[in-house]
Amino acid sequence: MKKSLVFAALNVLALIGLLVGFGTAEAGKPVTLRIGHPMAPGNNVTLGIEKFKELVEAKSDKQIRIQVFGSAQLGSDRVTTEAAQAGTLDMSSCSSPNMASFSKAYMALDLPYITSPKHQENLYKALDEGELGKELEKVANEIGLTTIMFSQYGYRNFVSTKKPLKTVADLAGLKVRTTDSPVEVEVAKALGMNPAPVAWGETYTALQQGTVDAEGNTFSLLNDAKHTEVLKYAMDSNHNYSMHVLLMNKKKFDSLTPEHQAIIREAAHEALVWQRGITDELEKKAWDAFKEKGIEVTILNDEERAKLVELTAPVRDEFAKQIPANLLQLLKDTQK
Repeated sequence: MKKSLVFAALNVLALIGLLVGFGTAEAGKPVTLRIGHPMAPGNNVTLGIEKFKELVEAKSDKQIRIQVFGSAQLGSDRVTTEAAQAGTLDMSSCSSPNMASFSKAYMALDLPYITSPKHQENLYKALDEGELGKELEKVANEIGLTTIMFSQYGYRNFVSTKKPLKTVADLAGLKVRTTDSPVEVEVAKALGMNPAPVAWGETYTALQQGTVDAEGNTFSLLNDAKHTEVLKYAMDSNHNYSMHVLLMNKKKFDSLTPEHQAIIREAAHEALVWQRGITDELEKKAWDAFKEKGIEVTILNDEERAKLVELTAPVRDEFAKQIPANLLQLLKDTQK
């Protein structure tokens, strides 16, 4: 009887050992995370995500592997962000204008002339270390996501295939490609343009075919996406700041071990610092490419720039009513 009990106990211990060993093996298996993003090869957002992948895999000794689906392989950034919400993708890089489709609070980043290049470092600090970043993280959590990285992107400028853009008045009548952002659509109307929401991956063809004859984006992205092959005119309107936000399905992030979460956060910070460091160089490269392609770029004087600010002020005021007051104030505080 005693022998039977001892034998049974040994069997139980052996089974527990097998289960523990199995659990350990499972815990040691690599985690694969899938990112969808729409940006062109060589763009600063693309390079930042590639650096993030490199750092995560190195820091985790390949225990976390990143798969990047870029160049709109899986659709627009709005589509991939919906997939990240649903959990069919783990992460998505989405432009701040397109984030308005998920929460009106993101319109704060999209308001015309709410930010400016001369106060850019203040904005970075508020996003990285201040209350602005914390408030935007709350917004992301409310829609089932968590913010991994506020990717650098840049200031959008108006460009055209149709006519010179010497003054603000020259924008009137242009058929301009926009995102689905209601702010971007109303800005176009305020400047006398005819807005046409078009998916980013379809914009090049739309410009070629004349479905639209203008758009607004950073010179670097326009160059990287080969839009310089069809564009002829541009102005440095700097009409709104647009950044990409790398977001992750919150349940997926919360399911990771604390160690893996820490690696992702650390890698994201280092990738972001690196990305911001190369952005000015890439923007200069884009300006040089515009010149080489013969694109006529108008540098607006203070008077014309003031007209842009004035004409878009009603849009800024109207949409400000739909944005949480504390979030809007935090953003305004960065411009002092």
